[in-house]
Amino acid sequence: MTPARPGWTPWLYLLPALAVLGALLVYPIWQLGLISLLEYTQAQVSGGEPTSFQGLGNYTALFSDPQFRQVLLATVLFAAACVVATLAVGCALAVLLTRVRAVPRLALMLAALGAWATPAVTGSTVWVFLFDPDHGPLNRLLGLGDFSWTYGRLSAFALVLFEVVWCSFPFVMVTVYAGLRAVPAEVLEAAALDGASQWRIWRSVTAPILRPILLVVTIQSVIWDFKVFTQIYVMTNGGGIAGQNLVLNVYAYQKAFASSQYSLGSAIGVVMLLILLAVTLVYLRLLRRRGGDL
Repeated sequence: MTPARPGWTPWLYLLPALAVLGALLVYPIWQLGLISLLEYTQAQVSGGEPTSFQGLGNYTALFSDPQFRQVLLATVLFAAACVVATLAVGCALAVLLTRVRAVPRLALMLAALGAWATPAVTGSTVWVFLFDPDHGPLNRLLGLGDFSWTYGRLSAFALVLFEVVWCSFPFVMVTVYAGLRAVPAEVLEAAALDGASQWRIWRSVTAPILRPILLVVTIQSVIWDFKVFTQIYVMTNGGGIAGQNLVLNVYAYQKAFASSQYSLGSAIGVVMLLILLAVTLVYLRLLRRRGGDL
């Protein structure tokens, strides 16, 4: 038996993982794209009408719908706000972890990991209760009385943003903290001796060293926050009053399952996938141009 060439050896080790990923990812994505090109509603599912090929007709109908364009813009803005807030809170607390003693550090880590481990449904329900206009303790503490956070569009998005950041910042905090511990102390001491402020040290010394880690947490946060579903669905009762708090994931759910327009729901899923792929590729390209190590 002829031994395998060295060039193929790594692929032989990766073959089981690639087979699993192909079954779990490639086939569902293929089916998603296929359904988005068909006329596939409840009539086709029940066998009452034949399935017909629509080509890009579903995408044309989607992008000509003013509600879809509004939901797409709201999703992009909401995801961007969540990513920026999550990175800011996570990085700030990671820096704080390097400045406090062991006991406060352990307490903060345990509290953060508890928030991270909380299921999205449970966390969303708790946050809705905390800001409930009738019984919410935080509304009373802030002196807001019977103010309803979920009634207004911006206040509802703000409430969901708080919950998303609360359950997402621990990943950023722990990852960045691990990177900070790996930064050579001599470099930081040299920058401090040169008279650099803490913000200057972070921006000019620490951040460039942590660039690969920041890349990972940023892309991961973009993916998580762009496809938020549970928090919006639970906290705004399915998308808010008259759909004012819809995001693409909830909108796709409504189209596919509430309206039985499975082809339109699949088309929205494909659009989301392409947007996330584009964001990731652009970010990687910019990083390579700046000479970052991946």
